[in-house]
Amino acid sequence: MKTETFRGRDWITDLDYTKEELETILDLAMDLKRKRATGEPHRLLEGKTLFMIFYNQSLRTRNSFEAGIFQLGGHAHDLNPKQIYTPALPGREIAYSTERVSDVARVLSRMGEAIAIRCYGEPVDWIYGEADRMIREFARWADIPVINMEDDVYHPCQGMADIMTMIEKKGPDLRGKKFVMSWAYSPSVEKPLAVPQSAISVASKFGLNITLAHPEGLELDSQLLDAVRENVRKYGGSFEILNDMKEAFKDADIVYPKAWTSKHNIPPEVEKPLLEETQKLFDSHKDWICDKEKMSYAKPDAIYMHCLPADRGFEVTDEVIDGPQSVVFDEAENRLHAQKAIMALLMR
Repeated sequence: MKTETFRGRDWITDLDYTKEELETILDLAMDLKRKRATGEPHRLLEGKTLFMIFYNQSLRTRNSFEAGIFQLGGHAHDLNPKQIYTPALPGREIAYSTERVSDVARVLSRMGEAIAIRCYGEPVDWIYGEADRMIREFARWADIPVINMEDDVYHPCQGMADIMTMIEKKGPDLRGKKFVMSWAYSPSVEKPLAVPQSAISVASKFGLNITLAHPEGLELDSQLLDAVRENVRKYGGSFEILNDMKEAFKDADIVYPKAWTSKHNIPPEVEKPLLEETQKLFDSHKDWICDKEKMSYAKPDAIYMHCLPADRGFEVTDEVIDGPQSVVFDEAENRLHAQKAIMALLMR
């Protein structure tokens, strides 16, 4: 595939890209990973600037993007929203405190080659889809690529690192492998739906047999689920939803248990966030933990995945996350390589 087809495009959701385009990103990510391991220079973005705007805290995303652009020969500017005029949508502006997204996007377009944004939850008053709308507003006004570093609907960078890790651990042909994306208990109800939604949307283009598992009341976005079903119809594999963690884990090749919030208890489905109700829902399912017993239902060579940070003792036991089936640190490293590939293709 001609890499020119990527130049200047936004990276908001993997659903905007074909399977062949995702494979091109993965091929480049693997190549850049080899070059990094052997010390071979790969300064594909010499002199290029990436602007990063984090409305939420970050370890892996911030450092993988900053290290990645540096390794590619470019530079990252960290624009802390609290230390600049905070970019805001029309109607959310505060005089001498915020600046309209349309103005910020056009200014930064004159000064660099891409804008990367992370936003979800409290900064947008827990209105599901509002952060995604803001990132798309940046893309509407910017003349340079806009990269989604996670919003309240999608986390496509994590999705690409996830599928890259699956390929490394389970082989290049994932068709017929059982992938379980499962909710797991956490004391925190503030985790967005983005990780599981992007994990299954990317996987649905690679022929996996996908099982989504969660208690009732923790459903994912119905439109996203429809997109997954359409990809399965087009690319093969299967898709099912279960409300039993043990049943879901049976004969799994890949398990990915993590917490996400209830979209039924945040706007627009309700007038204001009902986080106490979500907490009650969470606390009634404390048995949804990935432990040795749950892993025994999966295949003996099954791998355990998590985007991190994992809530140890709640989502997963130390025995599992630090055990031989865990690939979480390979997965975290692959954020670096997948994002380098995305930047290299979009920003050249």
